[in-house]
Amino acid sequence: MNLRDKFFQKKPAAYRIHHEDTLAMQTLSERLSVLLPARRMDSIVIVCIGTDRSTGDALGPLVGTKLQQLKPKATVYGTLESPVHAVNLNDVMTSIHQQHTKPFIIGIDACLGRLHSVGIITAGEGPVKPGAGVKKELPEVGDIHLTGIVNVSGFMEYFVLQNTRLNLVMKMADVMANGLFHSIGSFGLETPTEKNRVSNWGDDLLQLP
Repeated sequence: MNLRDKFFQKKPAAYRIHHEDTLAMQTLSERLSVLLPARRMDSIVIVCIGTDRSTGDALGPLVGTKLQQLKPKATVYGTLESPVHAVNLNDVMTSIHQQHTKPFIIGIDACLGRLHSVGIITAGEGPVKPGAGVKKELPEVGDIHLTGIVNVSGFMEYFVLQNTRLNLVMKMADVMANGLFHSIGSFGLETPTEKNRVSNWGDDLLQLP
């Protein structure tokens, strides 16, 4: 890659909204509908990454559990009972590609960011990069991603995760699960007339294992 490519490479479009916004669930659902493919896929697969052994990193499994209870028109991997994490992620991804024909994958994970961004949910094109926040090499997951900034990055990430408020994580999981459920429920019924791909990358987000 030359210098021009390095410095002018475009980042994928992303939408950001705070989970306490009064229209957070509705807006997230609308944004996700724009990110879903124009044509109905053979299968939509949702991979919720994280572990219930860490409060901050439990966001993914909480979203997965809430989605399973809602019974979406999609296959969900990663719940509180059966989490998808650093140890089994490779095996889970291999299994997905064996069991599903050309799946459209939505990757969900917690991440760390700047102090003023804690509580923000991001939906965008491209995969999540689990483990990046704690220097782990793990496969990227998803055609699109849905992440939640649960705490502040920059110092003692594992300690920060352990001391993340469960109340925050639960509220974010509610918005993310319901927003995703409604967007998938309406997927294929009508095609968005305008693909409004607005970029807004105010933070360097770090995905967790």
